[in-house]
Amino acid sequence: MEYRGYDSAGVSVQTQGSDGQWSLATDKRAGKLANLEKSLAETPLPGGTTGIGHTRWATHGGPTDANAHPHLDDSQRVAVVHNGIIENFAQLRAEIAERGHTLRSETDTEVVAHLLGEAYEGDLAEAMRTVCRRLDGAFTLVAVHADAPDVVVGARRNSPLVVGRGEGENFLASDVAAFIAYTREAVELGQDQVVELRREGVTVTNFDGSPAEVREYHVDWDASAAEKGGYDYFMLKEIAEQPKAVADTLLGRIGTDGRLTLDELRISASDLRRVDKVVIVACGTAFHAGMIAKYAIEHWTRIPCEVEVASEFRYRDPILDDRTLVIAISQSGETMDTLMALRHAREQGAKVLAICNTNGSTIPRESDAVLYTHAGPEVAVASTKAFLTQLVACYLVALYLGQVRGTKWGDEILAVIKELGDAPTHIEQVLETMEPVRELARSLADAKSVLFLGRHVGFPVAMEGALKLKELAYMHAEGFAAGELKHGPIALIEEGLPVVVVVPSPRGRSILHDKIVSNIQEIRARGARTIVIAEEGDEAVAPYADHLIRIPATSTLLQPLVSTVPLQVFACELATAKGHEVDQPRNLAKSVTVE
Repeated sequence: MEYRGYDSAGVSVQTQGSDGQWSLATDKRAGKLANLEKSLAETPLPGGTTGIGHTRWATHGGPTDANAHPHLDDSQRVAVVHNGIIENFAQLRAEIAERGHTLRSETDTEVVAHLLGEAYEGDLAEAMRTVCRRLDGAFTLVAVHADAPDVVVGARRNSPLVVGRGEGENFLASDVAAFIAYTREAVELGQDQVVELRREGVTVTNFDGSPAEVREYHVDWDASAAEKGGYDYFMLKEIAEQPKAVADTLLGRIGTDGRLTLDELRISASDLRRVDKVVIVACGTAFHAGMIAKYAIEHWTRIPCEVEVASEFRYRDPILDDRTLVIAISQSGETMDTLMALRHAREQGAKVLAICNTNGSTIPRESDAVLYTHAGPEVAVASTKAFLTQLVACYLVALYLGQVRGTKWGDEILAVIKELGDAPTHIEQVLETMEPVRELARSLADAKSVLFLGRHVGFPVAMEGALKLKELAYMHAEGFAAGELKHGPIALIEEGLPVVVVVPSPRGRSILHDKIVSNIQEIRARGARTIVIAEEGDEAVAPYADHLIRIPATSTLLQPLVSTVPLQVFACELATAKGHEVDQPRNLAKSVTVE
């Protein structure tokens, strides 16, 4: 689970002494998980069969031993780990300090440990329910108590928590990847629920103590899918898995009647025909997928489409009603900004369709419909295969809307589906020709900045390429609409500056191609080092490219499925050349479960 946070880590284990008394043995260390492993190897904790552990992504307080989880109360009898943010922690902290508690960290989490210690009267689950009713914010909490041996209690509000059911053992984690080697049977935890785990069973209640309904499901991938499989980094493995991920996302989309079908579509055809506006909400890489989706949706359905950064969406008082379709894109299904945007949209009466990679996560559960991307687990923080499968899902939604509304004929839809079906082969072809890209990346290890240019769907691809370089290589990188270059950014061009240009097909909208060739000439005239991504057979750009990266020819709208891949490889290799940790970039976490 280190991919979810890696600035500190710790464990607490219930252990029984020779006198028969139970206590908690705890060790926690700042820095990478290896620091904790080293400490435990040098000074092992006493044995036990019940415990909790945590890898942290800092919100309150820096990465220090004291701020690492688990946190204990004054008695050292309660240990707590936490994902999320307790928004009213300052008030609670002041209260417990006034009651004489000693606080040893800067975190919001430690407050919960002290409150649990106060509330415990022999039933840890009841103490957790009592405490949770006092907390504001987003949180997953997991706790053990020395006086409640062989019991682990968890609680969930707006932050992921999943149960793994084993034989004679049970598990709690923020992701099924943590326990997939032991069981593939999982239980969804709903909003505002507390779970009590014992060896022999699992009990789930709501915060008010009433019994809770739960949904069990089977995880359809195994532990090997979350291992590196011989690659140096998860990111390299996930880049290589993209042909299969795209193919899997397309499986079963055409029904026996030759019409396009989606996963869990709980929005009627009549409601979809009433839609007069589509709004896409997403963050980071998923936002770039949404930007590309806008082109496809408007072109294939003629419905106006807006794309919003989810963290800004609800704060600007957007105009929504029951004729608005909101598409929420999230790999994890737990992205807090996107979840809050989704809830705001539903409060305004809009229908919400989720595009997600994680079965049973919160965003699909709270949406009116879901289209799952079958990418398998994505462990590297920098998204690769999730991005391509989100693109495929967006294309499928756009085509489905066109089918329902009658703006695309059946044979037109099947023609696009066929071209999408060719995409895995095209991606494979790109991956087989990446050695010159890796060599180029290594040569730019000392560059201070890289710019990315694109037009039409190439513009979001340029932004995604820049984001990958920022995430992995910690370099200044910007993605621009190529036409905007002369409206200011051209001032950045200087001798030797690397500029990556995503060139649209000359066979589609030829005016786009002609315009971007002019842009390449403009930057070359000012000394830029041009790195050009162009389709096979496009000879018009060759004279102006210092480095030419060829991709298979595709239609204009589908080109991002192949043009993005070299940018992923480029960023990964450049980061490696700089000696950076590719899978775990500094300051980032895979699933952003706080606003």
